[in-house]
Amino acid sequence: MEAIKKIIVAIDLSGYSRDLLKYAGSLAKTFECELIIVNVINNRDIEALQRAAMETDTFSVEEWLIRQEEERLRSIEGLIEETGCSHLPSKILFRQGVPFRELLKAIDEEGANLIAMGAKGRGNVPGELVGSTAEKMCRRCPVPILSLRNPSRKKSLEVH
Repeated sequence: MEAIKKIIVAIDLSGYSRDLLKYAGSLAKTFECELIIVNVINNRDIEALQRAAMETDTFSVEEWLIRQEEERLRSIEGLIEETGCSHLPSKILFRQGVPFRELLKAIDEEGANLIAMGAKGRGNVPGELVGSTAEKMCRRCPVPILSLRNPSRKKSLEVH
């Protein structure tokens, strides 16, 4: 088994993010390793804005992307403080593209040994046990995945 030296934390700023960062931070402290927080601006959103921008000149996709990164950075920095992770070695990466593909690239480029992510993300389709990004990561990820369910939404599974 490979020693854990770098943990990627996939933060999408959904309801899972705070608990996920807190848990990953606890692991990073235990294993004395680096946290790499990755946030992906979904290509689907960028493409929708590009289509809308062709119809009007009231906004710029490039300016929107800059504001998104600034706002997300403030939110992530707030989560780092809130969860007590500010003392840990860490870095924040922003990516643009298809979330699971960008996470896989980040794992490779950063040499991560583990990825921590929510079982479901922002989509949160009712009745879906695993989100589409989490499901795709489970099938393709080259490193172990820590998948955290949102503790504040504990539900028993009913068998019919």
